[in-house]
Amino acid sequence: MSVTEHPSIVACPGCLAAPQLRAGAQGDAIGETIHLSLPAIHCAGCIATVERGLLSRADVHRARVNLNRKRATVNVTPGTMPETLIDHLSDLGIQANLLDTSALGASSDTHGRALLLRIAIAGFAMMNVMLMSVAIWSGAGDATRTLFHWLSAAITLPAIAYAAQPFFRNGWQAVRVARLNMDVPISLALILATAMSLYETAAGGADAYFDAALSLTFFLLVGRYLDHRCRSSARSAASELAALEVPRVTRLTADGREVINLSQAAIGDHIVVLPGGRVPVDGIVLDGSSDIDRAMLTGESLPIAARIGTQLSAGEVNLTGPLTLRATAVGDDTTLRRMVTMIDAAESARNTYTALADRAAAIYAPAVHLLAFTAFVGWFVFSGDARLALNIAIAVLIITCPCALGLAVPAVSTAAAGRLFRRGLLVKDGTALERIAKTDTVVFDKTGTLTEGKLEVGITAGLTENQCAVALALSQSSSHPVSRAIALGLEGACAAPITDISEQAASGISGSWQNQPVKLGSAAFVDVLPNDQHGAWLRIADGAPVFLPLVARLRDGAAEAVDALRASGQNIHLISGDNHAATRSLAQSLNITEWHADQRPEDKVAYLDALAAQGHFVLMVGDGLNDTGALASAHASLSPASAVDAARAASDVVMLGHSMSALPELISTAKKAKSRIIENFAIAAGYNALVIPFAMAGFVTPLLAAIFMSTSSITVLLNAMRLTLGGRT
Repeated sequence: MSVTEHPSIVACPGCLAAPQLRAGAQGDAIGETIHLSLPAIHCAGCIATVERGLLSRADVHRARVNLNRKRATVNVTPGTMPETLIDHLSDLGIQANLLDTSALGASSDTHGRALLLRIAIAGFAMMNVMLMSVAIWSGAGDATRTLFHWLSAAITLPAIAYAAQPFFRNGWQAVRVARLNMDVPISLALILATAMSLYETAAGGADAYFDAALSLTFFLLVGRYLDHRCRSSARSAASELAALEVPRVTRLTADGREVINLSQAAIGDHIVVLPGGRVPVDGIVLDGSSDIDRAMLTGESLPIAARIGTQLSAGEVNLTGPLTLRATAVGDDTTLRRMVTMIDAAESARNTYTALADRAAAIYAPAVHLLAFTAFVGWFVFSGDARLALNIAIAVLIITCPCALGLAVPAVSTAAAGRLFRRGLLVKDGTALERIAKTDTVVFDKTGTLTEGKLEVGITAGLTENQCAVALALSQSSSHPVSRAIALGLEGACAAPITDISEQAASGISGSWQNQPVKLGSAAFVDVLPNDQHGAWLRIADGAPVFLPLVARLRDGAAEAVDALRASGQNIHLISGDNHAATRSLAQSLNITEWHADQRPEDKVAYLDALAAQGHFVLMVGDGLNDTGALASAHASLSPASAVDAARAASDVVMLGHSMSALPELISTAKKAKSRIIENFAIAAGYNALVIPFAMAGFVTPLLAAIFMSTSSITVLLNAMRLTLGGRT
């Protein structure tokens, strides 16, 4: 039995019961809307628990849970305090945090839907024009041929005008600033092929290339959509992190307590933080004592004691007792906001990475234009026929059009992403696989990443029956994370009848058993010398104190993944915000020699920057808010699905399953994908080297050029599909 190593994330009772239907019709939204983050939910039972629990309150009119985004949208009676909903869910065993959705922005994929619509229009038009082209190729007479050409023009012109807008728009933006990109030759080929076909139709010519223009548009749009799917990532990690700020705080004044917006808080204000609440500002404790969960910000696996004079940071969670703080930093100066700024800078730096296709296009586009221009000038000088020269130039443009080049990367990325998804790895970023393929160093976080984020009692066999009974009775009377872990570990024992139980915040629990004082808590609380291990001390009367150690359990597949990565030549590092003893113990169990403890978020970023400066390409694996900056600044990053929203948003890859066994395959698949991309570039280059001389010599019509172009694109797609064949790639 175990308890969460992150003390604020509690067990999920909804998962323990059979899922039930959602409670009734919830009606239309009325009143105020409150958004809650639910980082620990992961199944239909969780959804039922949250929605039924919230709807049982008279002040809740509507409650909807989004499992994918781990959020709840709650419509309440005006004036309902979010803290009451959070406390209510906490009583049900569900951790909830208040979200400020104004920091998140919209997440609708309008661009992807627009591309799909353009693909549908281009494909529909292409099929209809090709049907008419069959009649023309079959030997239709002059009048019939001209009629079909005009019908093809009537279909093609509006279809091209709408479907090819992404290429026209991007190409024009490049030309306006006197540069070339891949969309410039695409746009030029489409415009010239359509214009030349329209001219031939008006002049009663035998050839028109409307089908070539449409097929070119269709294939390129498919590539563009695949690229969009690979590049579309989750919302900004900085926005997710900023949304975790508490939007309203309780300020203590001479007239009593008042609730104000966070933006109204000022340095020197006395801020009240209730149990279960998140600290809204940096400050010093003026009154009260409690346990503080710093796991989200620092990765410390156990809460720290907060008393008068303790310095607290925004984003930490107050667990057990009410506190009054004197604000020392507010707004942009708080720890949480500084982390947001750090992540923003890291994300911006990583976004400057240039994809292979973009680098290839920078060389390819000028060469295409030069070849087409050379063909036009050469044939015009040789024949004096501008119409013939233009036809040959269009054929060169179409046959060299970077359709295969445009498909080379997204086709492979999509095939690789599909293969990894079947192994439980969701690739979110279009350039992720290219960056992961370069990885030579893997840096792990500890808590919640290599470990399960849970603590369990290490040794109970040496306890006497009385000690087990007393420890169980005392631990059951407290909601402290250590007490819960001990209670779960001693579940088979019978609790002793303890009287006069009292709990001292941040210290321990005491009581009376058989007229003898009994204590369970910290070393200072039971009056013994402390050690450097996780756990609690038990003392019965004047007897010798007994230490109950708590150990972190390894995540399934972690040891195998570390061994496999090491065997493949990767350098393995461990950086953790946890204490020295816990980090050393885990590092030794996994044979990791490079490890560092007590690392704050900024320390982790600096550590990765130092590795990058030494020429290493780092894959960062982490799950907490304290890892978000490192995840964003690393060359590539991965987080488990159980990670907080901000960590998942900052990561290139999300591990959907519980086991880490698929991690080595991520790197090996990325390397194979890079090989396939290079092969696709070679296919595109070889195709051009073979057919361009024929096109420039005038042996290829624009229609035949479109057929060759389509053949190269299909070849690239088939090569990419080899990645889906598992180990045979």
